[in-house]
Amino acid sequence: MARRAVPPRRPRAYDRAVPTGSKRRAHPADRRTRRHTMLRMSSPMIAPSILSADFSRLGAEIEAVGGPDGADWVHVDVMDNHFVPNLTLGLPVVESLLRATTIPLDCHLMIDDPARWAPPYAEAGAYNVTFHAEASDDPVAVAKDIRAAGGKAGLAIKPGTAFDPYIEILKEFDTLLVMSVEPGFGGQSFIAEVLDKARAARRLVDSGELRLVVEIDGGINADTIEQAAAAGVDCFVAGSAVYNAADPAEALRKLRAQAAAVPRV
Repeated sequence: MARRAVPPRRPRAYDRAVPTGSKRRAHPADRRTRRHTMLRMSSPMIAPSILSADFSRLGAEIEAVGGPDGADWVHVDVMDNHFVPNLTLGLPVVESLLRATTIPLDCHLMIDDPARWAPPYAEAGAYNVTFHAEASDDPVAVAKDIRAAGGKAGLAIKPGTAFDPYIEILKEFDTLLVMSVEPGFGGQSFIAEVLDKARAARRLVDSGELRLVVEIDGGINADTIEQAAAAGVDCFVAGSAVYNAADPAEALRKLRAQAAAVPRV
């Protein structure tokens, strides 16, 4: 079946040049950034994935992991049934979530054509917008558009994708998302072999060659988070381990404590 033609992209605020000397207009994500700017230097970050939450009450599910010692980011998986064989939610739902919470939204786009679809998530107010290296012919251009729209830019790599070819361009990114399962579905088993990528990224960050958050997504729970923490991961996406617990907020706190207790190697 032929794919439906995509309508022309509407002009967006960052398509227009900003006059020299003009002040930047406040971005919707600005109010979400203060608490989170330096967290990765002081404590592990936990980003509960709402893919494992109850979709009929997403606002309440996010509220359940909020609070002073709650979620650092909320991880939002966007799937288009093309790049991955699953369909979840899109920009209208993200816009609704942004009105319901001040926790920064970490949008993970498992979609085709991120050059077209990623910047609007940043424009809407998402704090971090991550797309897949495998889906883009020009990741740096996409990252620049995300940043111009007011968001942080993240690059995700699948378990089978090599890390080294992307080292140079990662200087244009704020986040590296190491996938520890195949993207597309929650509840998969952790692939420990990908931790070599996290270790390599951690060395580059510690040496000053890169300045970004090392994030991991897939199979993170009480049995695997310590391995990832030892590899130098800053931010841990946890879905089932948080939302399948009787007390999601307590499960989150326990995961953070586990990661914080692990020395990096």
